[in-house]
Amino acid sequence: MDSPPKNGHHGENGIDGHGRRPPKKPKLVAPITPSEIATEFAHHEPSVARINNGSFGSCPSSILSAQSAWQRLFLRQPDQFYSDRLRPEILRSRHAIKDLINADDVEEVSIVDNATTAAAIVLQQSSWGFSEGRFDRGDAVVMLHCAYVKKSIHAYLHRAGAHVIEVHLPFPVRSSAEIVSEFKKALVKGRSNGRKVRLAVIDHITSMPCVVVPVKELVRICREEGVDRVFVDGAHAIGNVEIDVKDIGADFYTSNLHKWFFCPPSVAFLYTKKSGTTDLQLHHPVVSHEYGNGLADESAWIGTRDYSAQLVVPDVMDFVDRFEGGIEGIRRRNHEGVVQMGEMLVEAWKTCFGTPKEMCPSMAMVGLPACLKVLSESDSLKLRRYLRVKFGVEVPIYYRASREGEEDEEAIRITGYARISHQVYNVVEDYCRFRDAVNQLVCEGVTCEMLPDN
Repeated sequence: MDSPPKNGHHGENGIDGHGRRPPKKPKLVAPITPSEIATEFAHHEPSVARINNGSFGSCPSSILSAQSAWQRLFLRQPDQFYSDRLRPEILRSRHAIKDLINADDVEEVSIVDNATTAAAIVLQQSSWGFSEGRFDRGDAVVMLHCAYVKKSIHAYLHRAGAHVIEVHLPFPVRSSAEIVSEFKKALVKGRSNGRKVRLAVIDHITSMPCVVVPVKELVRICREEGVDRVFVDGAHAIGNVEIDVKDIGADFYTSNLHKWFFCPPSVAFLYTKKSGTTDLQLHHPVVSHEYGNGLADESAWIGTRDYSAQLVVPDVMDFVDRFEGGIEGIRRRNHEGVVQMGEMLVEAWKTCFGTPKEMCPSMAMVGLPACLKVLSESDSLKLRRYLRVKFGVEVPIYYRASREGEEDEEAIRITGYARISHQVYNVVEDYCRFRDAVNQLVCEGVTCEMLPDN
């Protein structure tokens, strides 16, 4: 008979009457070894140097087994599972997340499929402000120009009547001060002509190009400048940088747990700050039976689907605790690893990083040799695919167009950057394969123009 994973249950559902997770017992298992790490990720394609954890994350075998146990438990008796088991088990996961992000109350934490869903919830609520007449048409929404949810912002808010202002993210970026300066300019623009800034959307870690954004300082500036609401999109953040939602101070914060926190796809959280204005009428965009019972309950039931990814969060907590220093230790070693590997590539290609090293999380932007001639988005996609098919290297390529008035000769010369990731399963050989592949292309005089289109 299948049973759910053992992860510290007390009581029938592993929680007390308030949904609290039991206190952690002292760790009895030895720290995870390199060979055990290799076994946990042995399902990865062995012929590919996978240095792109940032796109889809990675899930260890033990967590996949835990997920499978939940799936079989549901399939054995679905009615009982949905009626008696699902809600308290999701509550356990919400408590684990609450502690991880330093939220005050579990009611501030909802679990959703991904950060894109979380963004839809926040943007939908803001769009109602325009459609219901609480906001004036032309009131502003501010976002970074490279925001991952850029199209969602336009779909929900521009269509509703918002004036969308994009903050240009300088790249290569030399300091956080550059980002702060551009952000302040956007807020000034947002308040021009008597407008109000109704929402600011700030990425904690931008996706492409990858930069750690000074979110705490930007949130503080928003408060000083009277921005109504601040939403931090930390899609890459949890397991990658420290998240303290009280310290950051945003009204909303989301992050995927399947990118850098070892959960299977797909699971994310949406934090909603508890305040005197809790009647924000946030609703899940998929309306189901729990509509009107609060966002957490609405998100916990959106019809018949596989909820198992949301139920293994406590198991993932146990997995990361097998590493020295837990998730903090993992973050530190991944950051050090990506910087070290980036330095190796920069030295080999005589290029540069796209950001200061302290603004790299577990990802880094590394300049490619200019002779490859990455001169368009199409070129970046062709090169990425060629590296995958010809050399077994999986890494995103970013095209960075030169801008008028630039004086940095190195920035003008380098228009192609690789976004390398470092996760616990990566080894030095992964980056050496990438280095050698690029060196071979350079040696053979290959340019992007010469690469096949598909």
